[in-house]
Amino acid sequence: MTPERAEVDTEPFFLGSGADRRFCLFHRPAGACRGAVLYVPPFAEELNRTRRMAALGARRLAAHGYGVLQIDLLGTGDSAGDFADARWDAWKRDLDLGAAWLRARIDAPLTLWGLRLGALLALDHARTAAYPLAPLLLWQPVASGSAYLTQFLRLRTAGAMLGDDAAQSGTKALRAALQTGETLEIAGYDLSPELARAIDGLPAPDAMLPPAPAHWFEVLGAPGQAPGPAAARVKAAWEGQGTVLHVHTVTGSPFWATTAVSTCPALLDATDGVIGEGAHVV
Repeated sequence: MTPERAEVDTEPFFLGSGADRRFCLFHRPAGACRGAVLYVPPFAEELNRTRRMAALGARRLAAHGYGVLQIDLLGTGDSAGDFADARWDAWKRDLDLGAAWLRARIDAPLTLWGLRLGALLALDHARTAAYPLAPLLLWQPVASGSAYLTQFLRLRTAGAMLGDDAAQSGTKALRAALQTGETLEIAGYDLSPELARAIDGLPAPDAMLPPAPAHWFEVLGAPGQAPGPAAARVKAAWEGQGTVLHVHTVTGSPFWATTAVSTCPALLDATDGVIGEGAHVV
């Protein structure tokens, strides 16, 4: 039976109550359980654009025997709070909550599976995780928190229609407003100064050494393209300190950025190749 056709039982439920209420989806492992996976979602509208790929990826992992938990973090999806309430440290506490729920049910090292900014959140969480980790799965990690915040702010300045100088001055003004304590509405999301400050101040991925090996996946537009410079820089930095990083490239569309829902079958297949034939490849 192929991973797409394997019978996967998915349970929706809420963890906690009131302001601590978090919506979750648990994909039970098909057959003998081989491990647990905690999904760390991307930021703002990228979360909605990638729901289909996240669901497909979770079902693939479950079909291979992994129990997979998807959790809507504070102020996102169907969880309690508004986006303006979201804080980076609160999101890390949500991951602690999800990890504890999984570990109470599956006695195995936990895989963190992060997408885009969620990959940086997974790395930040991994540095202080109080439980054993299996190799991480990082889908299309952003190169840095600061650069990602600038990109997000440009949605407000309509940078695509302005010259580079105008867009740059616009993001500088928005950063200044955040520094004075103003909450900004960006593409329908209320960005708090606290969350912006945390994202802007994140260490570069090469400085976020995880306590376990990792697999870094990049989606490229054409066959034969080399991965971005961030992947090479992170690989050199981590392996220089004894942590193995495998870099995988696939060809497909940027499903996290397309306005219409799109998928990347090659990314699902590449992830299968890492975990589908046995224990995690290290």
